[in-house]
Amino acid sequence: MKMLFISLVIMSLLFIQSSYAQSSGGQSKTGITAATFLSIEIGARAKSMGGAYVALANDVSALYWNPAGLTTLGQNAIMFSHSEWLADVNLDFAGASIPVGNFGIIGVSVTSLSMPDMEVTTVFEPEGTGEFFSAGDLAIGLSYARNLTHRFAMGFNVKFIQEKIFHMTAKTAAFDFGTLFRTNFNNMILGFSVSNFGGDLKLSGIDTQVEHDIAPGEFGNNERIFANLETEKFQLPLIFRVGVAMDVLSTEKNRVTLALDAIVPNDNDQYLNVGGEYTFNELISLRGGYKTLLLEESQESITLGVGLHSKLFGSSRFRLDYAYGDFGLLNNIQEFSASIYF
Repeated sequence: MKMLFISLVIMSLLFIQSSYAQSSGGQSKTGITAATFLSIEIGARAKSMGGAYVALANDVSALYWNPAGLTTLGQNAIMFSHSEWLADVNLDFAGASIPVGNFGIIGVSVTSLSMPDMEVTTVFEPEGTGEFFSAGDLAIGLSYARNLTHRFAMGFNVKFIQEKIFHMTAKTAAFDFGTLFRTNFNNMILGFSVSNFGGDLKLSGIDTQVEHDIAPGEFGNNERIFANLETEKFQLPLIFRVGVAMDVLSTEKNRVTLALDAIVPNDNDQYLNVGGEYTFNELISLRGGYKTLLLEESQESITLGVGLHSKLFGSSRFRLDYAYGDFGLLNNIQEFSASIYF
């Protein structure tokens, strides 16, 4: 297992180096993918720590960050998260994790992006036609994780993905894969994941149906032949993460955890996320981080957050988390998450 993990790390470094070499040619990769809602981070705790979470993912949001992190839960858990994203866009997440004995851990998740309805406008009616249309995205995932040894764990997701706007939809399937390696040094954890490896998305629907005259210069031909416009295919936002997390202070009542992630997406240049968390007496946590280090012209920067922990009954626990993220010229984003362990 050690040799396997070392091999995977070496492959990761080679992948990052290759990505850097490809992106150094000066041509931007921004805006080349569809379903970009899959790149919006899930979970207030993770978001408040600057998105440095691939190695630290030890709650239900591991379904997004690194499915291998489900192995750290040890009991049934559910999580609900609501994010007030940019431009009146809302991102909602619901997930659950269920241990099934020696078989491993099974998880399910639903992620939904929604926005207010918009009025249809045309060239001849720029003020609106009186008709409204909706747009939104959906991802439904099924996950499995298992400890292969007491230090090494792996997990994967399979996801159904859909994008919809007006009468048009695009659907595909994708996979996530992740691993965790736990060391004996200050609870240091190494993790990596590959997210959104799957098919392309291509819009289809009645809005591509048109009437066409295939021979406009010919007299007497049918001028209303039904035809379909061909739409372009777009890749999913493939994201590669490798990171490390470690307790730099751990006493009976105080714990300080630091984390660092390196991210290589297929639709942007590589960057770093860093974050930290201070927890007092397992009752309250204060968090902070910084996103997209080394990424030029990024609007994301400082993140802050707080978490409250409470025992319910027996071994049941409740956690409420809040995150704030500075988005520069685009103002800020906020997220709330609630988790129950039972």
